[in-house]
Amino acid sequence: MHLTHLACTLCGQTHDAFVPQNVSTCCSKPLFAHYDLAAAARTLTKDALRTREKSLWRYREVLPVKSESDIVTLGEGWTPLLPAPRLGAKHGLKKLFIKDEAQNPTASFKARGMTTAVSMAKQFGLTKLAVPSAGNAAGALAAYAARAGMEAHIFMPRDTPRANIIECEQMGAHVTLINGLITDCGAEVAKRKAGEGWFDVSTLKEPYRAEGKKTLGYELAEQLNWTLPDTILYPTGGGTGLIGMWKAFDEMEKLGWIGSARPKMFTVQATGCQPIVRAFKSGEKFAAEHVGAQTKASGLRVPKAIGDFIMLDALRKSGGGAIAVRDEEMISCTKEVGAAEGVFTAPEGAACYAAMKQLLAANVVHSEETVVLFNTSTGLKYLECYGSE
Repeated sequence: MHLTHLACTLCGQTHDAFVPQNVSTCCSKPLFAHYDLAAAARTLTKDALRTREKSLWRYREVLPVKSESDIVTLGEGWTPLLPAPRLGAKHGLKKLFIKDEAQNPTASFKARGMTTAVSMAKQFGLTKLAVPSAGNAAGALAAYAARAGMEAHIFMPRDTPRANIIECEQMGAHVTLINGLITDCGAEVAKRKAGEGWFDVSTLKEPYRAEGKKTLGYELAEQLNWTLPDTILYPTGGGTGLIGMWKAFDEMEKLGWIGSARPKMFTVQATGCQPIVRAFKSGEKFAAEHVGAQTKASGLRVPKAIGDFIMLDALRKSGGGAIAVRDEEMISCTKEVGAAEGVFTAPEGAACYAAMKQLLAANVVHSEETVVLFNTSTGLKYLECYGSE
């Protein structure tokens, strides 16, 4: 373990990495974990990775947990990067891939963040964790907290997909349904956490979920033989996955594994909840809350993201952008992807395919490029979205 300190993502002020932390005390913004990468590089090598376990913990030296005994794992990470030849041929793309995060424990990418967050909570001796969630983060926390013998206190909008609610209940979590959005759930956690003795593991309101998510970037590079794709399309609610990958690319360059070139990063949101899209198009540093947010893709129903400025900076520096997709397009694209490639995507994953079509039509993505679409969960958790024919 080569963790050295935490730093505020807005002003850079350092914070202690060896006590529980939420947001920065200086700016109330997310904290990033920093490592002694020179020391990590002595054992974390491309050759060493060839014989390591097929999980995200293969990148152990750039993950924060001190002791192996504190790692809380269900076998997360190292999900397949699936070639999508039929969809690619349909659009003239020779190198189209789907990174299928549905093959994680709890069937979503949220397992990546919760394994590191819950492991650090165990290291710190915490016993009660709380999270507001649109669904998949709740299921992941319920699973990892149960694995660690901790209490999970979960707050979800009442209209969260039923599968997510059942999942949490069956893993022993304390589930509260709120009439409102994830922001209302977050407000409830904030109001009660001190009195209840909970530690808040909300998206980017603790430093270590991003560390698990960054392994997406490490895996992409390794699975593409230490190159990066030309274009990445990522569905964005809170944005930790996109932010984590951007952090990983910087770390890998410092490790000497990749050069300075970066993929064009595109965030994909729903037309009914598109705060990052609006802020990107208007040139803003921060994104205003999307009032009255509505979308069937519950993971995209995040009207205000604390990491907005980090996402927007990455999108601009990468030469990428932000795209909004209608719910109807997501649902129809779910079937198009499934029928062509055998992957039953979540609506959020299908949104990336719909967004790719827009980029191709605008001549922003070209036929010779390597393009990666992220499917963040399984469509089985969203059955309410799909009518029988």
